[in-house]
Amino acid sequence: MAEFAHDCPRCKRSQVTFDLLESSALPPEQSGYPRWEMFSRCRRCFRRTIFVAEAQQWGFDLLTGEKLAEVKGSVEYVLSFKGFVSLKDFSAVQPPEDLPDDVAQAFKEGARCVAVQCYNAAGTMFRLAIDLATDPLLPAIGASGAPNATTRRNLGLRLPWMFDNKVLPEDLRELATCVKEDGNDGAHKGTLSKHDAEDLQDFAHALLDRIHSEPARLKAAQARRAARRNPGP
Repeated sequence: MAEFAHDCPRCKRSQVTFDLLESSALPPEQSGYPRWEMFSRCRRCFRRTIFVAEAQQWGFDLLTGEKLAEVKGSVEYVLSFKGFVSLKDFSAVQPPEDLPDDVAQAFKEGARCVAVQCYNAAGTMFRLAIDLATDPLLPAIGASGAPNATTRRNLGLRLPWMFDNKVLPEDLRELATCVKEDGNDGAHKGTLSKHDAEDLQDFAHALLDRIHSEPARLKAAQARRAARRNPGP
């Protein structure tokens, strides 16, 4: 049976040995290395935890094609632990597909904050996701018709400018009212409510889907169409 040492989230003992009872492969992320959910038992408190881990670069060859739970002996030295499944993973809204990594990470963090009722933190992360996604769409500094420095820097001013100048779809304008012009959605004052955070989440999801995921879906459909009409030899 595979085993590893890690801090136990249940009994709080540091670097206790866990028995790896079962593992389930997950889709790889940016690194491309294998990832797993690991159903494990603490040898001190005997309670179970599901860890999430990824193969280290130098452990890739060892673990490729092998069921992690069937590895004999310790596996901690070839794994990079990413956390464990907890309340933050339940009911968290998933980001749209085909997002840049930094945008997707910001949205995921915001969604996890909503799931655990940390609404001020959620608002900050959703604003970051919107900021990262919209900044590259602005005209270059100094270009004809480009916004001034204050409008470019302030998300609450930037979005109306982008709607007025047809950079963003007009039908998203009403949802965007959750982003205040003064940049103070409550996160800075600690007054963001559940509804405020969910409004930001809805707008961020709709915006990211429109400017990233929808073009990617159309591009994939066009590629399939071209492949059907040009099947090759």
